[in-house]
Formats: sequence, structure tokens, C-alpha cells
Amino acid sequence: MTDTGGLPVTLKDVEAARDLLEGVTELTPIESSRALGRQTGSEVYFKCENLQRAGSFKVRGAYVRMARLRAEERARGVVAASAGNHAQGVAVAASKLGIKARIFMPVGVALPKLAATRGHGAEVILHGHTVDEALAEAQRYADDTGSVFVHPFDNVDVVAGQGTIGLEILEQVPHVDTILMGVGGGGLMAGTAVAVKEKAAELGRHINIIGVQAENAAAYPPSLAADALVPLQRVSTMADGIAVGRPGQLPFTIIKEMVDDVVTVSEDALARALIFLLERAKMVVEPAGAVGVAALMEGKIENPGTTVALLSGGNIDPMLMLKVIQRGLSAAGRFMTIRMMLGDRPGSLATISRIIAETDANVTGVDHTRLGGSISMGDVSITVDIETKGHDHWDQVLERLRAEGFNPVVVH
Repeated sequence: MTDTGGLPVTLKDVEAARDLLEGVTELTPIESSRALGRQTGSEVYFKCENLQRAGSFKVRGAYVRMARLRAEERARGVVAASAGNHAQGVAVAASKLGIKARIFMPVGVALPKLAATRGHGAEVILHGHTVDEALAEAQRYADDTGSVFVHPFDNVDVVAGQGTIGLEILEQVPHVDTILMGVGGGGLMAGTAVAVKEKAAELGRHINIIGVQAENAAAYPPSLAADALVPLQRVSTMADGIAVGRPGQLPFTIIKEMVDDVVTVSEDALARALIFLLERAKMVVEPAGAVGVAALMEGKIENPGTTVALLSGGNIDPMLMLKVIQRGLSAAGRFMTIRMMLGDRPGSLATISRIIAETDANVTGVDHTRLGGSISMGDVSITVDIETKGHDHWDQVLERLRAEGFNPVVVH
């Protein structure tokens, strides 16, 4: 059996957390993906925590943490900081437990996440421009007022609560070989690893636990290599739910002992994964929840066997979704924007339209301007948005335009 006796969270802690969550959280469904299975040559399932209360797994850990507060601690209220999912998880848990919650969120937080957090009954204070600034202010408020600070990942009760997902996966897909999930601070992966690894050891099996990070917000690979917390100087990713520049000390202690690997994926891979989930799985998933799918689509996981990819949340800002969809289509060769300089003569735009039509591409937008510092007198700048059918089709359109004497430049 895997020895978890020296770790801060054990299987017994996760099982006790599951008892606390009975009737509070949903048993989220498992959905198979034949399309991704064909692509990877294995069975692939999605664990749909995007359908959980408040739209993500975060309510699990938040509720367990807060349900174990003493009466005098509950009376002082709780405080937290988050850009979205943790905020909503704390707000829902506080509402169910009758605890007053104050949550600090960055000034630029997405309006749907702000409205949802307030809608669950929490008091929201906008502070700072990053989650780190909001966290510092929340900690200061806790120190000044005696409110209980609910950390998003660096707490044993939070880690145990998140780990209940692992127990559910083992019951829903008992023959699972590999479990993939996003990693930010590490609370989710640490809890899941403890639950799955010890249960697997009881059965004499090995189950791979693999974390996935956005390549521009990947603090775990260098930290694991150094066997010490290595903070990032800069974090930049659309996956705001895992945009954490420094691993949590408690999760790191577990992850370095229990997790098989942590891989990274590009922003384009994330965008393609979100498009795939929308089109093929009919799932609305936020970027942080799609990293496991992105890793499978990019071939980052060798011989995964029966795989469960955790869709950890579905709280995506509609404005971000618009940008991500466009990026994902572009990355897949299904959308491009080109710019050309032309002589300002009648018929030029009609010729371009004819060429695009003859290649069976579709124009979705045109910008035509004679003004601008780089545009000479007698010239015009044409920008065309084009829907294509893949990279080969994209190249065909460009080649035809060049053959007709045009010089298209791909903007994105």
C-alpha cells in the first residue's frame, strides 16, 4: 500500500470530507468522448465538474474548510480572495452554512464572475489589479478583524475536499489508467492524488496522476526539478483559474511524492481544446478546465490507456469566449485575417472576392481604408476575415492570391 502516513492529508481525510459534502455537492457526470478516443487510440472520459454547484470543483474544498470551523470562528465570518471560482465556491458554502463572507476580487474581474459571487450572498470588495494583490489585502483584513481566511489551496481541509473528486472517478470509471487535471496552486491535484493512489494501492494497481499547466504559467515543473518552491517572475495565460505563480507549500509536499508527471500546453492548444469541447462534446468549459483535453490533443501523454480528463470548471466570461473561439479557429486553420495593399482602382476588391470564392473559402468581414501613415496616396489597405477548412485550404487561398499578383500578409 502507498505510504501516506507522513503526508499532511490522507485517504481517511478525503473520505471524511466526502461524508461532510453529502447532500451539498453534486455527483457530477462522466461522459465518454469517442472523437478524442479515436484521436488518441484509447478510451477517454470527461469528469464534468463544470456542471458542479457554482460552476467548478472549488465548492468542495471551501465547504469542508468552513464546515469544520468552531462556533466562535463562524461568528467572526470568513474572508477570501479570488478572480472567480474560489470566490463563488466560498460564497455558496458560506450561504449554506449561514456564515458571513467577504471576498476580495481584482478590479478587472470578469463581470459575470463578480455578479455570480454577489448573487450567492457574499460581500465583494474590489481591490488591486491581480489575484496576488487581492490575496494580500484579504490576509491583512483577516489579521485586522479576526475573520477566518479561507485559502484557495494551501490548507488541509481544502485539499481533502478537492480530493473527493478522485473517489468519484474511481467509482465511475473503475478501470481508469490515467487521470489528467489542471494545476494552479496544486490543491486539486494533491487531494486527488492522495485519494486515488492509496485506493489504487489497495487494489494492487497503478493509476497515473498527471497535472497540466499552461506553458506561460507553469511553476510546478521547475519547482519539482529543484525540489523547492520556485516562483515565476511573470504569469500570462488565458487560463486564469490556474494562473498561479507559486505552488502552495502543502500541495507541493504531496505532489512531489504522489504525482507521476506535470506537463505544459500552449495557448493555441488551449484554444483548440475549447473549440473541440464546444463542437464535439457540447460542453462550455473555461480554459483552466480544458488543459487536460489540450494535453491529449497535443500528444503530450504517451500510452495513457483509459483516461479521465477533469473538466474542472465552466465559468468563462462570454467576452473571453469570443476571443478564444477566434483564436482556436485560427490555430486550427479555420479562420484567418489577411491584409493587402492595393492600387485604388475600381475592380480590385471584386477580383479578391472572386479568387476567395473560387477557392471555396468564405469572407466574413472586410475593412477598406485609404487613410493611415503607411498608406501611400493612390493606394488602399484591405483587411479581409476569411473562414477556411484547415491549414491546407488556408495555404491554397494564399497561393491563389499571390498567383494573381497580390501580396497577402496573415495578420492572425
